[in-house]
Amino acid sequence: MKAEQSIKTEKEMIFSRIVNAPRELVFDVWTIQEHVEKWWGPDGFRTTSKKFELKPEGVWLFTMHGPDGINYPNKIVFMEINRPAKLVYRHSDDEGVEPVRFHVEVTFEEENGKTLITMHMIMETAEMLTKVVEEYGAFEGAIQHLGRLRDYLDTLQA
Repeated sequence: MKAEQSIKTEKEMIFSRIVNAPRELVFDVWTIQEHVEKWWGPDGFRTTSKKFELKPEGVWLFTMHGPDGINYPNKIVFMEINRPAKLVYRHSDDEGVEPVRFHVEVTFEEENGKTLITMHMIMETAEMLTKVVEEYGAFEGAIQHLGRLRDYLDTLQA
């Protein structure tokens, strides 16, 4: 996968970006609640957590508050935590309202003092991918998500 790339296949979305920050910091900003809540989600969203357990089978329950006032409950179960190289988790909604389920693998590779992030999202079905892209703008939202991460990292290093 090349740097700065976004790909959508039948059931997958894959995004890679280089950020100007060391790998350990990028991993921490992705896995420490106080950091995550400051950048998680697409443009205009805020995130608040009910529970955050960074450990295998640990649960992160959070709500994404949309700029339109709509709240989106989410649930992540961490499957693999390999600091600072890899994070694997399963995503679903918190309250069973919208059955959006997918698997995410995020890798963090050192690149001359910068970090190459690759976020690989695998949906349960092709129909689910179509739904999240068309109804929720998930493809563009993921691009914005990584942009917000980059911008937040820049504030930490200013």
